[in-house]
Formats: sequence, structure tokens, C-alpha cells
Amino acid sequence: MPDSGGDRAQRAHIPTSGTRPGADDAAAVPHGDAGALSVDPAAPQVTAPAGLPATPGLPHAVGLPGPAAKATRRTGLLVTLVLGGLTALPPLSMDMYLPALPAVTDSLGAPAATIQLTLTACLAGMALGQLVVGPMSDRWGRRTPLLLGMVVYVLATAICALAPTAELLIGFRLLQGLAGAAGIVIARAVVRDLYDGVEMARFFSTLMLISGVAPVIAPVIGGQVMRFTDWRGIFVVLTAVGVALTLVVAKWLHETLPPADRHTGGVTDALRTMRGLLADRVFTGYMIAGGLAFAVLFAYISASPFVVQEIYGASPQTFSLLFGINSIGLIAVGQINGKLLVGRFRLDKVLGFGLAVIVLAAVALLLMTTGVFGEVGLVPVAAGLFVLMSAMGLAMPNTNAQALMRTKHAAGSASALLGTSSFLIGAIASPLVGIAGEDTAVPMALVQVVCAVAAVGCFLLLCRPWQRAGREADGL
Repeated sequence: MPDSGGDRAQRAHIPTSGTRPGADDAAAVPHGDAGALSVDPAAPQVTAPAGLPATPGLPHAVGLPGPAAKATRRTGLLVTLVLGGLTALPPLSMDMYLPALPAVTDSLGAPAATIQLTLTACLAGMALGQLVVGPMSDRWGRRTPLLLGMVVYVLATAICALAPTAELLIGFRLLQGLAGAAGIVIARAVVRDLYDGVEMARFFSTLMLISGVAPVIAPVIGGQVMRFTDWRGIFVVLTAVGVALTLVVAKWLHETLPPADRHTGGVTDALRTMRGLLADRVFTGYMIAGGLAFAVLFAYISASPFVVQEIYGASPQTFSLLFGINSIGLIAVGQINGKLLVGRFRLDKVLGFGLAVIVLAAVALLLMTTGVFGEVGLVPVAAGLFVLMSAMGLAMPNTNAQALMRTKHAAGSASALLGTSSFLIGAIASPLVGIAGEDTAVPMALVQVVCAVAAVGCFLLLCRPWQRAGREADGL
């Protein structure tokens, strides 16, 4: 079968590095590769660098005597908790703040659309920070950029608690996002350093579960904080969390990238790789479809505090409860996707079904908010949001999986590109939901419909799933 132009561009521009020096090229599996899921569990796993504590899943953790095995399990649990904390910090920074958005609007005397820019700034910072911190960690190791990022995060968050104006709050939320991105990128890099193959896939699954739980509990915590203090108290709590996590990282997270494995060409190599990835039409289709699905999600995140509390009169605690239920729906459907659907159905079929449900839920919300069904209360709107959020558990993981499956030798760069594009598209969608003020939910539903339909369009026009299904049926 002839190669597509994207396939040729991919091979021409994407470096095939990513395995450790001296590894057998025929048997090596690049770090972060989607193909690692099918690695033989009996195959040897990568060992930890010298000086790193023993970790479960590594060869030297097998067959240890009782006390040593217990110490190894404790170390593995500690590493899991530290990396899980780093992964959970960005969603905590975003979602603890959500119940306070109306209060911030009143306190600073700014329009709702301006205050929603504080979410946009934080999200954009997380997107851009990933592109900066990744090459830094490849050049200087993991600990130094991570500790620097954590210190800046703590300072920026503390200033957010004292911000006297909306403009200053927006600026330091941007800095908070830039610094918080260090946790996202370096947590993945540390897992790559410590694990390979099946063990790496399992550890990433654990981190994904932790990062999924964080949005569930964050608004609940934020709502409870609002019972005892104002919105500034949320940033005080986040500052304390940042300080504690910084101390834990400084004491217990050892350097995992030996000097011999560091390089100086990170930025140039990353740009060359990304250019090759973007030349692949199918990869770009999945990337944009996933980004637009994330925009639907973030339109909900940025608008729902005003919709649920200001328009439908719910308390911050009720909003937190509904937000948590919706997040549980997303996590539950995501687990159903991974454990029951994947492997039984083609990923494109599951993805297409998920996108179709999102479109239907968004259209239903638009009809409800425009009054087509008459005056509706909170319950029907909450039900529509629950269906929409739950369907994200089918759409978002599968767009990422399908995109990464096309990038066998550039999974790390592909992952960064997928994450950055999703954050940026979400950041663009955020201020649009408040363009008509805080007294109507129509802009939120309209943005969701447009982004959902556009995601389906990208999936069909660029990914063309029926062509690959035909090739698979023909055995090509």
C-alpha cells in the first residue's frame, strides 16, 4: 500500500531516538510509546539510575528478603504519592478556585468575562510551560527545573491571594500555570526514567487515576474553604499545598536522569519532531479533535460556576457536589472504556460514539438554555451536563491513544504536542462562554455545540476512520 505524504514526512522528520544508549534497536521500545502496552511482561525492565531508591517493578526489587522488600514497597508508594501529587497540583489549582468565581467577580468589581480570564491565563500557562520545562529537564536533569518550578508556583500563588485587582490576578495566574506545568511534564519524565514497558503503562494508569480524582475533590474543598473564609483563602490553601509538596520533592524525590543521558539539543530536536508530527494528517486530525473535545469540557468548567450558582441559584456547596458527580461520571466511563470497550471494539467506533453523545448533549443544553422547552430548572440542565461530561471519558482518552499509536518513535514529543494544543484550544474557548454576561447560559451551550460539531468534522475529514477500517478488513 503506498505511503501517505504524512507517513513519509513523519519518517523524514521524526527522530527514532528515545531508547537508552546501547539498547538493542530491534528489541527496544521507545519510552512513552503506545506500543509499550503490548510488551512481553517477562521482558527485562529498565533499571533505576545509580543512587535511586529501589522501586517496585524494577529488577532489583524482585527476590529481596523481607525487610528489604518492605522498604522497596514503601519507596514505591512514596514515589507514587510524590508523582501523584505533582500530577494533581494543576487540576487542584484550577478546580478549587471554581466555586469562588462569582465571589471574585463581586470582590474585585470586574465583569464575569474578565474574571474568567483568570482561568484562561492559568490554562495557557500550563500549555506553554510544558514546552519550556520539558527541554530544560532533558538538559539539566529533573530535580533542578522541578524545584525551580515549585518555588515559582508557591510565590505566584501567594501573590494571587493578595491580588488587589483583576489584572494582577490574571498575570499571576498565568505565572502560576507556567510554573505548575513543571509538575505535569517532569512527573511523566520521571516515570519514563524509572520504568519501561508494562510497568510504565501501569504507573501512568495510576497517575491518570489520581489526576482524575483531583477534579472531583478540588471543588468540594474549595466550597468548604468558602464556608470559613473568602476566595483569597483558597489561594492560601494552595500555597500551603505547594510548600508541602516542594519540601517532599526536595527531601524524597531523587534525580532520575544521569548526567550521561542528558543532552543540549532538546529545543531543536523537539521542534523538528513536532514539524514532522504535524505533517501527518491523521495525527493532526486526532490532535485537533481531542483539543476541541477539551474545549467543550473547559467551556463547562469556566461557565458552570455562574450557570449553576447565579442563574439557577445553587449554593457553592451544591455546585461542588454537582461538579464532583460529573467528574465521577467522566472517571467511571473512562474506566469502562479502558477495561471493557478497548480490545472489544475498534477505537474509532468508541471515539465516534463518544463524540456523537457529546454533540447530542450539547444540542440538548442549547435547546434548554434558549427556552425551546420552556422554563427548565437545575435538574434537567445538570442531567445534560452529566451526560456531556461522562461522554468525555470515551472521547478524550481515545483521541490521545489513536494519535500516539501513529508516533511509535516520537511518543514523548507527540504527548507534549497533544497536551499543549488541548490547553491552548481550551484557553481560547474559556472567555467566549461569558461574552453575554453572567445572566444567561446560552453562550456556554453554543460554544459546546460549535466545538463538538467541529470535533466530529475533524474526526471525519482528517482521520477518515472508514479508510483504515477498510484496510484492516482487507488485511492491509
